[in-house]
Amino acid sequence: MKVLETKSLKKYYGRGENLVKAVDDISFTVHEGEFIVIVGTSGSGKSTLLHMMGGLDRPTSGNVYIGGRDIFSMKEDDLAIFRRRNIGFVFQAFNLVPVLNVWENVTLPIGLDNKKVDENYIRELMETLNIYDKRNSLPNTLSGGQQQRTAICRALASKPSIMLADEPTGNLDSKTAQEVMSLLKMSVEKYNQTLVMITHDEKIAQMGDRIVGIEDGKIRAGDM
Repeated sequence: MKVLETKSLKKYYGRGENLVKAVDDISFTVHEGEFIVIVGTSGSGKSTLLHMMGGLDRPTSGNVYIGGRDIFSMKEDDLAIFRRRNIGFVFQAFNLVPVLNVWENVTLPIGLDNKKVDENYIRELMETLNIYDKRNSLPNTLSGGQQQRTAICRALASKPSIMLADEPTGNLDSKTAQEVMSLLKMSVEKYNQTLVMITHDEKIAQMGDRIVGIEDGKIRAGDM
């Protein structure tokens, strides 16, 4: 089943001689349960593509469908609610709220939606990601790996349709990065999640089910 689909997606900046085609007519599909890794050099357009897939940046033209819905046909407020309910984000900068403890950070999106927290599910998530014993700790008392595992837990907490990860190991040393990625992949498989991730690390890229290369705003031939 299709979870996400892009059609003729474009993001252009500037005009004339200054025209930059950050994303240039990209169409591809992500199916339920897939772990797709997007690779490319700096400036290739991979982050711009991911941000548009997540509704964080609007395209110059083209469409993004999540669960069959054209997300850019929505008004901004409706899109914000749709993102919170359907997309789990993991960024290089962990984006944890410093005054909230681990449990509060993880359950924050659920509270914003005025939904009841499934405490058993959250506890199981935290135990899977080895952070349950840190549930009452503030982010500044955690290691980088613990902070990123908290961010991953937060992304999974609302049981999203798809998870998008932008260089999730970029701020971690190689050993911690491998540990975090192993736990992320295990969590994705355990909870039957769909994951699209950007990385420049070839070792980490090999953990994906499918690798999609981006060059000059286009998908590399043969990677559709």
